[in-house]
Amino acid sequence: MKFVAPLTEAEREKLTDLFNHHSSPRVRKRVHSILLSDRGFTIPEIVRIYQVDRDTVSHWFDRWQEKHFEGLSDKARSGRPPKLLIEEQKIVIESLEEDARSIKKAEEKVYRETDKTVSKWTLKRIAKKAGLRWKRMRKSHKSKRSEILFRQAQKEIKALKEQDEAGEIELTYFDETGFNLIPVVPYAWQPIGQTLEIPSTYSPRLNVLGFFSQSQDFYAHTVQGSVDSEAVIACFDQFVQTISKKTVVIIDNAPTHTSHKFKNKLQEWASQELFVKYLPTYSSELNLIEIVWRFIKYKWLPLSAYLSFKNLKATLQDVLDGIGSKYRITFA
Repeated sequence: MKFVAPLTEAEREKLTDLFNHHSSPRVRKRVHSILLSDRGFTIPEIVRIYQVDRDTVSHWFDRWQEKHFEGLSDKARSGRPPKLLIEEQKIVIESLEEDARSIKKAEEKVYRETDKTVSKWTLKRIAKKAGLRWKRMRKSHKSKRSEILFRQAQKEIKALKEQDEAGEIELTYFDETGFNLIPVVPYAWQPIGQTLEIPSTYSPRLNVLGFFSQSQDFYAHTVQGSVDSEAVIACFDQFVQTISKKTVVIIDNAPTHTSHKFKNKLQEWASQELFVKYLPTYSSELNLIEIVWRFIKYKWLPLSAYLSFKNLKATLQDVLDGIGSKYRITFA
């Protein structure tokens, strides 16, 4: 099996910074492959993650071994000069900062200020080169939370992660989510002039209560219909029977998690080495299982799941059973 030579701590830190901040997606992809190889991922595993040829990944490794950081960048290419100068390209970025949804306004602003007509595809390339991506926006409640409590929780979770990595505890994240035949509509590649349609109809709700660990162990319990504190307690009672060491469970402040019934069980679970840690309000991004829910809804659950409620139950269960093995999340 082919791997890159073990990285030094300085190389690892610089590569991580490049992966998080470099403007080129191709460079970020190569950087990530080096980091993954250093962590023990094989070439076939990296091929599955990025859907590229295995020779391509092997070439990335060779370039890294020969030239290190210089080998990560694209070679200079010949071609016609860009239609917009560097200063004129800044007009595009400024326009998108003013209105992130409208490439048309950027096109109009470029014409007003430069008297140049530029296609929307050129404008999109400029935006991508600047590190911008067209993707779904998310609603946020950050303005409602206490930033002091949020930062404190970040530090505490970081300390728990270190204990988990040292084998002292098992750090696990808990949350619930729901599914029905009204699908979460994702973006998809579609023929020009045609629109893919997904069946959408009312159905009972399938609620999934899940535990997700740092090592990507996943335990789930499915409930059809509403979820109350008793359902959550029953799920915790079952989960505590599966643990083999001190386990800290990160949860939010949903009413079912803060009821008297639930809190009355905390001492009993603590006696069995399961401890509950509450997140500050409006801090859902600290709960890693939220990423699992997004992957299920937007990537892993096939469109065929929405053909019938029977399909939804069966397909969803297949996905839940495969998390940690068939379905994994790669954290940088």
